[in-house]
Parts: sequence; C-alpha cells; structure tokens
Amino acid sequence: MELLCLGEPMIEFNQTTPGGSYVQGFGGDTSNAAIAAARQGASVGYLSATGTDVFGDLFDDLWRAEGVDTRGVIRMENAPTGLYFVTHGAQGHVFSYRRTGSAASLMRPADLPRAVLEQAKVLHVSAISQAISETACDTVFEAIDIVRKAGGLVSYDTNLRLKLWPLARARAVVEATAAMSDILLPGLDDARLLTGLTRPEEIADHYLALGAKHVALTLGADGVFYAGESARARIAPHPVEALDATGAGDAFDGAFLAEFLRTGDGLSAAHHANAAAALAVCGFGAVAPLPQRDGVLALLESRSGAGR
Repeated sequence: MELLCLGEPMIEFNQTTPGGSYVQGFGGDTSNAAIAAARQGASVGYLSATGTDVFGDLFDDLWRAEGVDTRGVIRMENAPTGLYFVTHGAQGHVFSYRRTGSAASLMRPADLPRAVLEQAKVLHVSAISQAISETACDTVFEAIDIVRKAGGLVSYDTNLRLKLWPLARARAVVEATAAMSDILLPGLDDARLLTGLTRPEEIADHYLALGAKHVALTLGADGVFYAGESARARIAPHPVEALDATGAGDAFDGAFLAEFLRTGDGLSAAHHANAAAALAVCGFGAVAPLPQRDGVLALLESRSGAGR
C-alpha cells in the first residue's frame, strides 16, 4: 500500500431536499480521502475501528468494493460506528453528529499495525481524528512517528471542528502536527482561524516555515493556492453546477495524494485535485460523487482545450 489513511469513518444520512427524506451514504474525512485516492488509481489502505454493528459491516463492504485494504481496521463489540446527518439550507450544509463513544474514538496507539505503517510511502491524517478523543489523538501522533522513522511522508488536513474541541487546543495540536508533516492540505477558513493570518500566501508561508514541503490551500469557490519549494501558483476553479459540497475537501485530499504518488509533482497534483473536487460537488453525499480518474482527466482536458 502506497498510501495509508487513518481516522474515523461515519455513516452519513443526507437530506437532499428541505424537509425531505434522508439518503444513507458514507462519510468520515479520511475514509472519503482513501476512497477518492483509490478511484484515482492509488494503492490505499485504511486504519481505523468500527463497531460490530450493521454500519461497520456496510463500511467493510464499501472499502472492499472500492479496493481499499482493510487489514488495519479493528471491529469493536463494545462501541458503535459513528453517524452524522446532513441538512441543507440558505447557508449551505449543516452537520449533526452522533459519534460520542464511537469505536474510532477508542483507538489507542497499541492498536496500530506497526509493520504496515513502516512500509507506507505516505500516511494521511486529519485534525478531526485528533479531536474526537485523547487516545485517538495519541494514536495519530504515534502513527506519524512510526512512518517518519521509517522514511515515509506525512500528509495532514487541518480540518477544524470547533464542536469537538476548543480553538486554543486545536491551534496547539495542529501547529505541532503541521511541524511533523511533509504535505499540508488546509482549507482557507480553517487556516485563518488556526493561524490568525488572512492571505493565502501568508498561510502557505507559515506552514512552509514549519517544515512542510508542499502546501495546497483550498479556497472554496475561488480554487486553490499551491506553494512548494520550487513553485507556487493560484489555480482557478472549474465552473460546475454545485449540488452538495459535503466531501469536496476529502476528494481534493485523495486526488492530490494519488497524483503526487504518481508524479512526485505537487503543483501537478494540485491541478488534478482541483478538478476532482469540482466534480465531487456535482452530486449528493460524501462518497457517491467522488470521481474516477477518467472523469478528472476529461475535465482537465476540456479546460485545456478551451484555453487553446
């Protein structure tokens, strides 16, 4: 497995119309990213814990169908798989979580498959996984330590959920983790809160100064700002008819990492991921709209052709 993703998977119930019924889907930022990367052709494994409930079974079936290796997933009899609900309104999508005491929140460093981590080229983690419990946070740090000592790279999404922890603690943990990471994949709104900085260029420089080699800062409807050791660029968005932005950031993460593993070029990976994220907002749910590689390449080619 070239890429390992670690975190909390969650069953999604998405209300596609106000006051309407809920459609069952799948979520959890790093699980979404793992599937997004697999659909882009990467060799991917997932590290987590689920309950021995029907929702854990659904995830097991999903990952296997998507080609995501599940040897690092523990099934816990005494804890459930987490859930969340998505509603939509004038202000965008709203998440309501049912994750307290979830199996993933009970993960401990001792649960990690050390030998698998030592062989990974890239480990992808998220601040959400650090926020759900102290033991989960310790598990993320231990996984990072194992991968770094083995010579692998660390990718980090600074996903901020203030319902899970106070901003002061989030800032301290994210800053420490960013200093251990090679690839930073923050969103602009979260990064502004975490760093106190405003301009994309300032935020990217801040994370590069901590030691990151690649920073791909997603700007929502304004595209992406990428900064690396030898290149930086603002990448324009792809105009699409957006329906649901639930998994757009995760689509970006997975596509970026898959393309980076393929090419070793951070700027090229950012262009690829920008297109993948655009396609991901064209359907409802976090997983169902995640694009296949052919679709991303077709969008990039159409954009290139339009510019000729």
